[in-house]
Amino acid sequence: MTGFLKRLLGGVVRPLNYDRAKELAAHPDAKVRAELADRTDVKAEILYFLAEDGDPEVRRRVAANANAPAQANLLLSGDQSDAVRGDLAAKIARIAPGLSAHEQDRLRRVTYEALDVLARDQIPKIRQILAEALKDVADAPPDVIRRLARDAELVVAGPVLQYSVVLNDEDLLEIIGANPIPGALAAISRRSVVNVRVCDAIAATEDVDAIAVLLGNPSAQIREETLDRLADRATNIEAWHKPFIERPHLSAKTATKLARFVAASLLQTLAARQDLGSEAVAAVAAVVARRIDEIEGAAEPKGVSDEAALMARIRAMNAAGKLDENCISAALASGDAAFVVAALSLLSELPLPLIRKVVDTRSAKGIIAVGWKAGMSADLAAQFQVKLLRLPVSKILNPEAGGKHPLSVDEMEWQLEFFGAQ
Repeated sequence: MTGFLKRLLGGVVRPLNYDRAKELAAHPDAKVRAELADRTDVKAEILYFLAEDGDPEVRRRVAANANAPAQANLLLSGDQSDAVRGDLAAKIARIAPGLSAHEQDRLRRVTYEALDVLARDQIPKIRQILAEALKDVADAPPDVIRRLARDAELVVAGPVLQYSVVLNDEDLLEIIGANPIPGALAAISRRSVVNVRVCDAIAATEDVDAIAVLLGNPSAQIREETLDRLADRATNIEAWHKPFIERPHLSAKTATKLARFVAASLLQTLAARQDLGSEAVAAVAAVVARRIDEIEGAAEPKGVSDEAALMARIRAMNAAGKLDENCISAALASGDAAFVVAALSLLSELPLPLIRKVVDTRSAKGIIAVGWKAGMSADLAAQFQVKLLRLPVSKILNPEAGGKHPLSVDEMEWQLEFFGAQ
């Protein structure tokens, strides 16, 4: 401690006896009284006396003092200064665990009453301080937590609704059914665990934002039937599309419904999912292929102008087992270079820019390496040189005897590294 008390006590802060503390508590200088209110070796009655001080800084120091008596806390919970009540809220939240409305011990009961008063404070900032401090406390007073969860201000209710484990499913269901404030359902939807009944209740509301958050929460235990009903509603609700597509464990029925209306860019993600069963893969692939055909028909008669739509089509064909060498050869013969390049990218797991670079530089060795990486034969690699790179016959690297590639594995791997493969 620095300041007046040090000077008054000869430069060293020594333990205060009761009479000296009483004198300092009545000192005309508020700074002296404030420094006294900071001390942890002052009798409870002195701190209670200072809790009624006319200077708000003195009362604020008492409010923050962990040794202040319960009666002082209760008195300060109704203080006219927001700063005093704010410091008190932060302090009491630290000692709140285990308190209840039915305390037998008088001092604990008084502390709980002070906490309850702060939870009802007219200033949202005070209630917010309390909510932020109690949101992670597993044995916070249930009555206080429930009050904060029903607060009219989201900055107060939100942290408790999202994080507090004190709230059980019955509490959450009651809040959901009571026309909660905007943002409350979204806060509940962000909880680390959202059980089935709570998910059903949120899904049954008209809160578009909350349902979008719920769909994007992988820990939300949404039943298959509930997801299916939401898919029926999702056609014109774009905010649901991305979290729906990325949600784990979609059924074939739900995935197929989504494939009928999500944007082309999301079709690619849907078709690329590895967690769908064989039934779902086949169903989604069929719908995706039909959608891509529709997209192509509405755009250009040849080729695919929308890269995302093209990749979705190719992924769907691959999932259905239709993206083979014959398919790529047919596309090559028809002059659909965009399809061939995109298919090689998918099958080789090489980025599109790398394959385009190979094509643009007309590298015979490069396209042989790409074809090899994609699992294509040496004969088709020769066709890539002719029809994709348009090289003259004199520049073609033809297959060796037995249909082997004209380059060694090391040479082909070096080519891929040269063009930027990782």
